[in-house]
Amino acid sequence: MTTAPERTADLYPTRGTAEVITPRKDPVVWSQPGTAGPFAPSELSDFERDGFFAIGELLTPEEVAVYRAELDRLVLDPTMRADPRSIVEPKSQDVRTVFEVHKISEVFAKLVSDPRVVGRARQILGSDVYVHQSRINVKPGFGASGFYWHSDFETWHAEDGLPNMRTVSVSIALTENYDTNGGLMIMPGSHQHFVGCEGETPKDNYKRSLQMQDAGIPSDEVLTKMADKHGIRLFTGQAGSATWFDCNAMHGSGDNITPYPRSNVFIVFNSVENEAVEPFAAPVRRPEYIGARDFTPVR
Repeated sequence: MTTAPERTADLYPTRGTAEVITPRKDPVVWSQPGTAGPFAPSELSDFERDGFFAIGELLTPEEVAVYRAELDRLVLDPTMRADPRSIVEPKSQDVRTVFEVHKISEVFAKLVSDPRVVGRARQILGSDVYVHQSRINVKPGFGASGFYWHSDFETWHAEDGLPNMRTVSVSIALTENYDTNGGLMIMPGSHQHFVGCEGETPKDNYKRSLQMQDAGIPSDEVLTKMADKHGIRLFTGQAGSATWFDCNAMHGSGDNITPYPRSNVFIVFNSVENEAVEPFAAPVRRPEYIGARDFTPVR
């Protein structure tokens, strides 16, 4: 199905005339205690407390090689470079991101339906799930840009119409994540409060935000308070490692000025009970390859 229901009550106001902090109104882990799945009960508790959980080896080296080869094929394909689902690095003009990879590539489609992947999403969200967004990210050495601090849910709520915080992301490393090559940073515990950002959403904001985010950015004052309260965790790990994180976790990444590239596959699972409605704070929906309107469960 591809239709969206009407807009529901807005539990998390954003993009208004002032910055507003709203306590989280939704669970973090939606499944009942004791629900079977790949996560141990203690791991789910850690996820609930911190808003993330890192796994040292989700994929074997042999599997990493398969997915890395597919990533290289896609970013070097001239047809894909011309596709609107590909985002180009502003400085180098290299392909930075390819969206909707689970529909473009059978290889990545199999990864999405892998029980080690989708099973964890179902366990956290307490229901069947669909893919709200998938993409491969390439952060080449010598100058690839980072992403400023943000909550994904702020954007997905404002511009895609996700009503509730019932969405989880997984970032699977396809190269080594060092502490120097622009790795993922998260503020532990930040997922418990929603930062409603100041300022209206510009028309076609997604075209700019995929290269450099402007709308939906918390103020320096709020970010400083959050960092002082929660601290900042930098994620490192070998290729094949993975980080699961809550949709409202405050996170970002720095530029990569090292010689060492950082590439990953990023999958966003949303509960089938949390289907996207009309955007809460944007004039139009983003394209479906960025915010899905196909709510078919992953099988």
